Amino acid sequence: MCGIVGYVGKRDATPVLVEGLHRLEYRGYDSAGLAVIHRGRLQVTKTAGRVQDLRDKLSERPTKATIGVGHTRWATHGEPNETNAHPHTDTAGRIAVVHNGIIENAEQLRDQLQASGVTLASDTDTEALAHMIAAELGPDNSNMNAPAATLEDAVIRTLRRVEGAYGLVVLDVKNPGQLVVARNGSPIVLGLGENEMFVASDVAALVRYTRQVIYLEDGEVAAITASAYHTRTLTGADNGNNRLPQTVDADAGDYELGPYSDYMRKEIHEQPDALRRALLGRLDDRFATARLGGINLHARELRAIRQVKFLGCGSAYYAGQMGAALIEELARIPADAEPASEFRYRSPVVDPHTLYVAVSQSGETIDTLMAVQELKRKGGQVIGAVNVVGSAIGRECGHGIFLHAGPEVAVASTKALTSMAANFALLALLLGRVRDLSAANGHRIVNGLRNLPEQVNGILRNEEDIATIAHRYSSAEHMFFIGRVRGWPVAREGAQKLKEISYLHAEAYQAGELKHGPLALIQPNMPSVVIVPSDDLIAKNISTIEQIKARGGPVIALTSTDIPEGLADATIRVPRAEPELEPILLNIPLQILAYHAAAKLGRDIDKPRNLAKSVTVE
Repeated sequence: MCGIVGYVGKRDATPVLVEGLHRLEYRGYDSAGLAVIHRGRLQVTKTAGRVQDLRDKLSERPTKATIGVGHTRWATHGEPNETNAHPHTDTAGRIAVVHNGIIENAEQLRDQLQASGVTLASDTDTEALAHMIAAELGPDNSNMNAPAATLEDAVIRTLRRVEGAYGLVVLDVKNPGQLVVARNGSPIVLGLGENEMFVASDVAALVRYTRQVIYLEDGEVAAITASAYHTRTLTGADNGNNRLPQTVDADAGDYELGPYSDYMRKEIHEQPDALRRALLGRLDDRFATARLGGINLHARELRAIRQVKFLGCGSAYYAGQMGAALIEELARIPADAEPASEFRYRSPVVDPHTLYVAVSQSGETIDTLMAVQELKRKGGQVIGAVNVVGSAIGRECGHGIFLHAGPEVAVASTKALTSMAANFALLALLLGRVRDLSAANGHRIVNGLRNLPEQVNGILRNEEDIATIAHRYSSAEHMFFIGRVRGWPVAREGAQKLKEISYLHAEAYQAGELKHGPLALIQPNMPSVVIVPSDDLIAKNISTIEQIKARGGPVIALTSTDIPEGLADATIRVPRAEPELEPILLNIPLQILAYHAAAKLGRDIDKPRNLAKSVTVE
């Protein structure tokens, strides 16, 4: 959640900060602000609303500066207004702080500050940090008895009193060439330029200027200048500056809209290429299997796996359900998926013979990261499935599956989810072939996977027809998504997409459960999307459609097979694929359906209300 940008160097900081915030706005967009040092004074500009509002405000008083910090907010503590927007400062206006995460003992810290005579201006947890750092700096600030300290020392001393998650950047007027950065549970990355340094919560803000980055570890603090950096731990241990930077596999062009009006539609249309990248070099025709060297497990270790469990949140969880079904079908190993947000709180029984797969597009989802840490603490075998090299989950797991989806900016996941499902099919194929999946069936799946990109292209060519259906039903206040077995996680993901970007109420139900309660809600103004794969349950799915129609409910049939003409009020067809792989294709029209329903309703598709792309707070 939230976006952080920092800069120190020789160029004008304000355009760099604003451009970075624009790149990160998908992480939070209820308010924005920046602070720079101008003529020896801290100049702070904040506004409620979007980054464009901040840009407009800054144009009224342009400021030249070579160091600064910026923030775009997704509210946790305090209403989304200008007062609560970041950066936050101390009373004297010496210290400015931008912060992602949640300080869990914020109320206690705020009470202590107020008891010492500090007047707090905002309702946020972050403001406490600015006052505490200022106090630690000693005689130049409010605490005359405190020993003199460097800014780095003051930040470390402050963070030793803090409980919770944070990614933060601190600016000090009296240290105009330095930023101090810290991380614990919320991502922070340093960008290394030529006589300039950048800080951000996501590489999206950096790639226009540099592709050389260093990811901070939890419990690490960095002091950076235009020409150097060094890191320390909260215990004070000096880590130096000898860590080798990583090269980001992305550039500024990957974050451009090009001919598209928004990122979600762009990313929907990038799915064929994302699938090609996910499959490139991973299909083994000779042995009818998959190559996934990143999981770092040999055939004997793969055979020792007795169960597979996927852990993810939101769309990553539904992709995990698809993966579990594939593994049970192809490898005949028990498999399931569970919301990572629930996993560590239920005191899970961790089986050493279970392979746990932590799924996250960003690789920073806090619930999933905490589940990984719980698994490691209990001796579990866990791999990551992430889309960002160097992300926290990727580093914590140490090995796993890189999704190769490319940068995904829209809050609603499309190409990352499709890449997840395709990668899980590869994992299922690999596990199946070290067991009892025949070479013939292995070749069948290999060829089926190879056909997917062009089949997705075929679906995209029918976008206009799907849009017409979306427009017809966009006035409905409620909608059901109905699936059975392979169609069930597809229905859940379809309902999620419609909810999050159109704000229409949508619920997913297993087809067999309809007559156990939900059928009472069927009426003429409540459409149902029924998923009908080409499997041995076609007759039962047709029966479900007939039950809904008999009670006056409109039906949109999403199918890869032939169903009776006129059975549904509208029909969306996808190409027929290998049955195990059809859920990957069936997801695509539901993305398009949700997109065009939201567009018809005039929604802000890339920035749906109350949501952010990367959930790094509980």
